Amino acid sequence: MDNILVIGSSGQIGSELVMALRKIYGNEHVFATDIKQPTKEIRESGPFQILDVLDFKNLMHFVVRYKITQIYNLAAVLSGNAEKIPLQAWDINMKALMNTLEVARQSDAKKLFWPSSIAVFGPTTPRYNTPQLTVMEPNTVYGISKLAGERWGEYYYRRYNVDFRSVRYPGLISYKTEPGGGTTDYAVEIFYDALAKGTYQCFLKEDTALPMMFMDDAIENTIKLMEVDSSRLTHRSAYNMAGISFDPKQLAEEIKKHIPAFTITYKPDFRQPIAESWPASIDDSVSQQDWGLKTTYDLPKMTKVMLEKIREKQKK
Repeated sequence: MDNILVIGSSGQIGSELVMALRKIYGNEHVFATDIKQPTKEIRESGPFQILDVLDFKNLMHFVVRYKITQIYNLAAVLSGNAEKIPLQAWDINMKALMNTLEVARQSDAKKLFWPSSIAVFGPTTPRYNTPQLTVMEPNTVYGISKLAGERWGEYYYRRYNVDFRSVRYPGLISYKTEPGGGTTDYAVEIFYDALAKGTYQCFLKEDTALPMMFMDDAIENTIKLMEVDSSRLTHRSAYNMAGISFDPKQLAEEIKKHIPAFTITYKPDFRQPIAESWPASIDDSVSQQDWGLKTTYDLPKMTKVMLEKIREKQKK
């Protein structure tokens, strides 16, 4: 039986990924760790421990002690926050990755998932239907660290046989956790403000289209990638993941179908040029072919679920 370590289990992805993995592998086989306290659900359903991924010695000790065979490393400083502390963000993002790559190389935890991002692309990348292999010249700290991480991951696969797997996440949308400092955060914040205030001030221009994905689709496909037989994978850097593409105006119009009085205003900030350097849509046909990527949420379905679930949260 696999023993799985999830690093960054208190974050947006980790908090939902842990619970999905525990349903598949059993609560006692999925170890949640973070430098901050987890949700009540994670703490009460299975093992949790405070663990700093930057502490290589303790990380290695944990992996050996609990006979870990798979690692999901989700620790990162996201795009918006990284631009405020560029050197610190680079150090954290890269050291977190290199520590887990080295742990995987030196232990039995040979299978490693690490999330890349559409931030690896840049202003010279084809903006529409961005292909799997293309020009990659990111101009943000986050994007540079993710591109470097992709290359290190493939290197460790070729050189040391570490089973490195990754996807380039689009913006992720969830009702369960608050945004974590990313450029696509507006697509979560807008739902909370729509319900609480009836209005939202967006930090991107109305026509700034970006790829997005509902968290349920992201979690399901992340696990699908990790479970597929290694022989089917043709890429060992990171796979494109498209989701659905829309701009703030389109999202606002969809919300108005449920809340007719909702209004939106626009005040672009430092995240606008970041968003403009990223693709507006992604071609993920290689992921579909190699490991069966499939999504079920479109914009109307996602909007309906987000509003319903946030309403339920606010009533509690």
